[in-house]
Amino acid sequence: MSNRIITISREFGSGGRTVGKKVAEKLGIPCYDAELVQKIAEESGYAEEYIKEEGEYASGGWISTILSDRTNGLTNQDKIWNIQSRIITELAEKGSCVIVGRCADYVLKDKADCLTVFVHASLEKRAKRIVEEYGETDETPEQRIKDKDKRRDAYYRFYTDMKWGEARNYHLCLDSGELGIDKCVEIVAQLY
Repeated sequence: MSNRIITISREFGSGGRTVGKKVAEKLGIPCYDAELVQKIAEESGYAEEYIKEEGEYASGGWISTILSDRTNGLTNQDKIWNIQSRIITELAEKGSCVIVGRCADYVLKDKADCLTVFVHASLEKRAKRIVEEYGETDETPEQRIKDKDKRRDAYYRFYTDMKWGEARNYHLCLDSGELGIDKCVEIVAQLY
């Protein structure tokens, strides 16, 4: 495979999704984020909201057991993982692109020419960003961040057996709170 792929992993509220979209736009290549969720939903038969929410939970909890496919022992999350891994691989084979989240860095690690990026920022800067982006809720921004990051960490660890956000697992780690979104975009695009 001669396509160059950029995978963007990110902490909730760090702007990683925005970085991915802007990098793709700057390079003139597709960015798969919500589109990836749509493709997984179409193939799995699950609703997009379910893929967005449940797709980030690690398999093996009591709810997963209840919802498992008893004929082959797979949980819904396992089925989603298998479908998304196949779709990510197909997208990488199809052409150069940016893929946001969904453990794409791991899925493609031995299959594609990847630049793997992790975007992070301080809790304070992420809290400010999620309020600006998504508005207020009953839950504090800090609690929303901690809950989402905890789920992403557990999911990543379960399916990859690696620690999410650990610098050695990525080619590049960027602090969007200090560098700013546009500088992060510039750095990633230059390394492409």
